Amino acid sequence: MKAIRRLTVRPVLPDPLRPLSDLARNLRWSWHPETRDLFQSVDPECWTASGRDPVRLLGTVPPARLAELAEDRRFLRRLTAAADDLDHYLSGDRWYQAQSGRLPAAVAYFSPEFGITAALPQYSGGLGILAGDHLKAASDLGVPLVGVGLLYRHGYFRQSLSRDGWQQEHYPVLDPHELPLAPLKEPDGTPAHVALALPGGRELRARIWLAQVGRVPLLLLDSDVEENDLGERGVTDRLYGGGSEHRLLQEMLLGIGGVRAVRTYCRLTGHAAPEVFHTNEGHAGFLGLERIAELCDEGLEFGAALEAVRAGTVFTTHTPVPAGIDRFDRELVARHFGPDSELPRIDVERVLRLGMETYPGGEPNLFNMAVMGLRLAQRANGVSLLHGGVSRGMFAGLWPGFDAEEVPITSVTNGVHAPTWVAPEVFRLGARQIGVQRAEDALAVGGSDRWDSVADIPDQDIWELRRTLRAQLVEEVRERLRASWRQRGAGTAELGWIDDALDPDVLTIGFARRVPSYKRLTLMLRDRDRLMDLLLHPERPIQIVVAGKAHPADDGGKRLVQELVRFADDPRVRHRIVFLPDYGMAMAQKLYPGCDIWLNNPLRPLEACGTSGMKAALNGCLNLSVLDGWWDEWYQPDFGWAIPTADGAGTDPDRRDAIEANALYDLLEQRITPRFYERGASGLPDRWLEMVRRTLSLLGPKVLAGRMVREYVERLYAPAAEAHRAMDPDSARGLAEWKARVRAAWPGVSVDHVETSATAAAELGATLALRVRVRLGDLAPEDVEVQAVSGRVDSEDRITDAAKVPLKPVGGPDLEGRWVYEGPLALDRTGPFGYTVRVLPAHRLLASGTETGLVAVPSGDLVEAAGLLMR
Repeated sequence: MKAIRRLTVRPVLPDPLRPLSDLARNLRWSWHPETRDLFQSVDPECWTASGRDPVRLLGTVPPARLAELAEDRRFLRRLTAAADDLDHYLSGDRWYQAQSGRLPAAVAYFSPEFGITAALPQYSGGLGILAGDHLKAASDLGVPLVGVGLLYRHGYFRQSLSRDGWQQEHYPVLDPHELPLAPLKEPDGTPAHVALALPGGRELRARIWLAQVGRVPLLLLDSDVEENDLGERGVTDRLYGGGSEHRLLQEMLLGIGGVRAVRTYCRLTGHAAPEVFHTNEGHAGFLGLERIAELCDEGLEFGAALEAVRAGTVFTTHTPVPAGIDRFDRELVARHFGPDSELPRIDVERVLRLGMETYPGGEPNLFNMAVMGLRLAQRANGVSLLHGGVSRGMFAGLWPGFDAEEVPITSVTNGVHAPTWVAPEVFRLGARQIGVQRAEDALAVGGSDRWDSVADIPDQDIWELRRTLRAQLVEEVRERLRASWRQRGAGTAELGWIDDALDPDVLTIGFARRVPSYKRLTLMLRDRDRLMDLLLHPERPIQIVVAGKAHPADDGGKRLVQELVRFADDPRVRHRIVFLPDYGMAMAQKLYPGCDIWLNNPLRPLEACGTSGMKAALNGCLNLSVLDGWWDEWYQPDFGWAIPTADGAGTDPDRRDAIEANALYDLLEQRITPRFYERGASGLPDRWLEMVRRTLSLLGPKVLAGRMVREYVERLYAPAAEAHRAMDPDSARGLAEWKARVRAAWPGVSVDHVETSATAAAELGATLALRVRVRLGDLAPEDVEVQAVSGRVDSEDRITDAAKVPLKPVGGPDLEGRWVYEGPLALDRTGPFGYTVRVLPAHRLLASGTETGLVAVPSGDLVEAAGLLMR
């Protein structure tokens, strides 16, 4: 019989065991082995059956067992030690508290998804895992972060396969009461809510749930509350589901409702108000509008409020392709803002101007969430060095007149939270060398450029570790493969072959990620005969473990999954290549350590960062990847292989795939498998182990989320907090008025004359005298900076690697209103050299000279007359 209603019955723990509840509710257990070991010892069978989720565990342990543990002095000593350790972790000073200077009192971090643990399935892929790792690393460092997201009642989706290999989606309902969450409550005990106004006088209400991620509170908004109508209850039903209006409502709730949730949390708990707001991708961009509305309610005009909000906002873009950005029809956005809807005090045209693609190549009727994010943030970044460059080119239209390299988007390369992703066996090997505390600090905080102690670990120990991890993966794969085939309808008699699937002594390659077309899941199948030869080689075989989900609406991605599955079903190779459905954090934590090679073959440069290879590297797995994302930045032949790319403009996609697939097969046949199977005098693969050692010692410190979060603090959060403090109401009004005045006057700014002592050739180290006459129109010298820009020039006379030197006003205005600027121009490099001059707006509260997007340069006629190039 089916129940007509479901409710959660919580266990009543005996008094001596009460600390177990606190340990279970703080998600630090997900990256703290001692706490997980404690929960496992409560009841090993229930621990496995609960999916290693402490909250579910405590709901299923028999009362008799709890009573027994309440009398077990050894267990109670361990419980006390774990509780004391958590208390010290939460209250003690950490890296952030030891820094000098005025750092932000708090930072609010908004993301549409968070991958903290498999026990809280609120993520789809890399963006969410990155957000989860950001929170965990911030906790380890003591950064006062507040996370903000949505609570999806169906999560993303669970994946299974049909008999013919077609992806099938399942959406189990998640009960917040069975998750490691607590409702945020008002002083009278009622649940805390936020509300948004909808067209037609309707309202969208959402409850605030709290997940405690170590020291970091994560606020999750849930629209499935009784006060909402059926349509509004479904706003937070699924991650990345629904149509355009559904997505818009999700993003309004995340951004606008998220700010209101932060204000509510700070009011109820006394937490410091955030000085910096960080939006992780454009989904949360509406947070800036809510903060503008707050300031307008305090008496600021819109322009001044915009400047105040921009000063304290950081925007991170994760997509290298326009198709990955949420864009909404102008009329849809207009309907949800204004007098009859949300933010009624703000003119809807001002809202629309923030997101419209009003630049060459844009679509003027589309509202672009990334464009709004950039316009509402004074500081922006991509997530790898290469992706920063791609982003500057992609969004260059917002800064007309500037070369792409000057677009004010920097980069902070992603990192991964090592305590989450490093296998316990790897950690123990490191702790044996340098001690537990130093090993924990090295993984969580980082700070060193290299881990030299790895050099002292004997080859035999590293090789035994690698085989142990590979053997664990083989067991995991067989278990998951058996479950998958049963789901596909296979009987027990058909599954005997699974006992021999994979081999703990065979070179193991991992490939696991989302399945959009640009990640090229099936590139390995390009030449199936050649792949079969590699899989079945008599002396040097390989085996491949593949996993990944296609978006439910992406039939092209599903066809790629099916193609891979059908190949892996072939009885000739199914013991050497497997596809595991339902890729998630629990699977990943076994997969990364157990592989010898991590494969990544996206279309360059469409992988913004690609952190899965970082997690593999921290476990001694070597990367085999296209030079994209983080691998483009840090690849060295010492610790991996680069797949050559054929990304020239004239190469058609099919030919490009053929070239790059052949390069992949060549690397595997000629360089990788021989090195893995080659044995030295000691009977071990010496050259392979040296690459593993270098991966751990040189790559390890770079790929840490601790390094990433320290960079965010030092390069983005601290400057944003300083700018926020400087932007008091008078300063904000002054900056807004100044920008309006400069924009109005800018058509009257020009460079009229440039002269120098240059000849057609000059010697290295010489200094030229530069004299420039400029018209400033209605502006004064203090409103601008006149710069000399110089450097090597390419074949088309474009200046590369430019040096910029400010020139000083020495006279003016003359009768025609022109000012004279002078300065030295150092010839500091040989070869073809060129210079130009330009005028930029200048103000003490700008983050950069390019911020306004305004620039005046010499006219074409003036350039021709000046002869500005020296060869």
